[in-house]
Amino acid sequence: MKKQPDRLKNDKHQRLVPDTFAFTASAALLSVGAAAFALPAKAAVALSSSVTAISLAACILMLRRRRFASVPLHPRSDFPPLSDHVMRTILRSHKTPFILLDSEGKIIDVSEGAVHLLGYRKDDLLDNPLEYFADCTVQEVGNTEKAEEGVKYFQIRMMHREGYPLEWDIECIPIQDGERTIGTVMVGMDASERKRQIERIRYMAYYDDMTGLPNRRMFMDKLDEAMNESAAFGGLVGVYYVNIDRFKLVNTSFGREFGDMLLLQIAERLLCGRREHHTVARMEGDEFALLVTDAGSEEELLRRAKELLKRLEEPFEVQGFPLHVTASIGIATNRDSNQNAGAIIRHAETALVKAKDSGRNCGLVYSDKWDNSARERLKLQHELFRAIRNREFVLHYQPQYRINSGRMVGVEALVRWEHPERGLVHPNEFIPLAEDSGMIVQLGDWVLEEACRQNKAWQDSGLPAIPVSVNLSLRQFMHQNLPGKVAAVLKGTGLPARYLDLEITESVAMDTADVSRHLSELARLGVGISVDDFGTGYSSFLYLRKFPIDRLKIDRSFVRDIMHDPGDAEIVAAIIAMAHNLNLQVIAEGVETEDQVRFLKRHRCDEMQGFFRSPPVPGDKIAEMLGKEASGPYTSG
Repeated sequence: MKKQPDRLKNDKHQRLVPDTFAFTASAALLSVGAAAFALPAKAAVALSSSVTAISLAACILMLRRRRFASVPLHPRSDFPPLSDHVMRTILRSHKTPFILLDSEGKIIDVSEGAVHLLGYRKDDLLDNPLEYFADCTVQEVGNTEKAEEGVKYFQIRMMHREGYPLEWDIECIPIQDGERTIGTVMVGMDASERKRQIERIRYMAYYDDMTGLPNRRMFMDKLDEAMNESAAFGGLVGVYYVNIDRFKLVNTSFGREFGDMLLLQIAERLLCGRREHHTVARMEGDEFALLVTDAGSEEELLRRAKELLKRLEEPFEVQGFPLHVTASIGIATNRDSNQNAGAIIRHAETALVKAKDSGRNCGLVYSDKWDNSARERLKLQHELFRAIRNREFVLHYQPQYRINSGRMVGVEALVRWEHPERGLVHPNEFIPLAEDSGMIVQLGDWVLEEACRQNKAWQDSGLPAIPVSVNLSLRQFMHQNLPGKVAAVLKGTGLPARYLDLEITESVAMDTADVSRHLSELARLGVGISVDDFGTGYSSFLYLRKFPIDRLKIDRSFVRDIMHDPGDAEIVAAIIAMAHNLNLQVIAEGVETEDQVRFLKRHRCDEMQGFFRSPPVPGDKIAEMLGKEASGPYTSG
């Protein structure tokens, strides 16, 4: 070891502790007995009294807690002690709460860290028993690693000057003078924050962070408890699995923050409507579950589910925007004694899928026969993936006609699946699967390219040039490079942009930055833009004026009953008038009778499509129909 600088020597100090506390100090090392501990470069140590010995023990403890390296070192008894105030400076300035006790348990020194945490002045603490400031009902925590050193660990409650408790973890090290204990070093760590973190972790393990509702894990525990109680004492256990219909459209149209606000209100409404024996949980996303243990029958569960759906149908208001939502509910019970909690949840989820397939906004009780249906659905999803890869799809086209002249002025491309075993599969059977699985993007891209290719082929064969309409899925529309993708398809097929019309649903056409940008870029390409199923979504006439939209398509649900329902007739007439005021064309979908045609003609609707003139037909049939058009090339009519 290097010789210490002469400026550190001071023979005036008298050491009052045994030789076992003889030490050497340098800019790097502190030696006590046969042990050496690494120190920060500026550290210095002194011994002048028993109090200083306690201070020294505190510094040693600091070193140990900081896990500095230690190496064996021969003791040196000829090195002079250093100033006591340097030692105290280290102790007092340290942020760790140190409390030094004498052999009777009185406080004889404290660090600034302890003063700060407890809120007292230092003079208020000194010379007082520790029990004045602490709940002495302490809990010892074992630590076998250091038990042989006499170190003990406790959890203790200290009291702040303002009167509130502080949970501390403390480490108590006895200070020995030979065989005699002359004091104790208490090193405290505020455990309040740690306990809060532990409670937070426990909370997050069993509760949903956003809504505060129990999460899936807690719900499953509660369901297990209910089933065990039912097995012992009888009674029906029911589960509602609730999903908000078309909630993804809310997130896409208004943003995720808006959607979260809506979910909070939905959670509050579910809680307000629950009974004493209900547990309400958020399972994930827009899915909730209710545990019901006081219903006497499945019929009673179904009746309550209908009441719940009615409550959810009442309008919500988010950021000043009124919103109507619906939900679907799958219901399952423990009627089979061999079921476990997981099986009931699976059955409830299966019932939820059936409720969605049945038109949404309803509740259905699980039936055993649906197991085969669910397996068929999974099988169909696998086959759909294969079909996209093998291109087992074909397009049919439904003609669109000018109402006044009766001329064909366009076609809508509609995809069909030519299943190798089942034949032609209806879109209602596979489109929802494609949307749920994300395969709708690949399928939609193929439809867009094939429709453009077919239209260009008709034109190249000398047939009248008419636009082809292609539906864009929500996932397609939100793709970042949609305009570039459309431009590439037009370039690749050679179809002029004016002969392509893209249809988006009303819910997609809400005012968001992506929608505005996409529509503007598509309009610059020269393609037409139509709003499909108008009147069924989150209606806002503002976007019709703001966005570059060319045409509205009145949903078939309004057209179907215009001759029997005065309300629907008024809605259709109002849509036509409003659209014309905005210089938009109007086409009516689902026209099936001559009376409907006369009504639409009387209210100056521009175009129509439906079985009254033609169902969707293969491409060669469209070529045949176009060939019979005697009026020449397409004009706007």
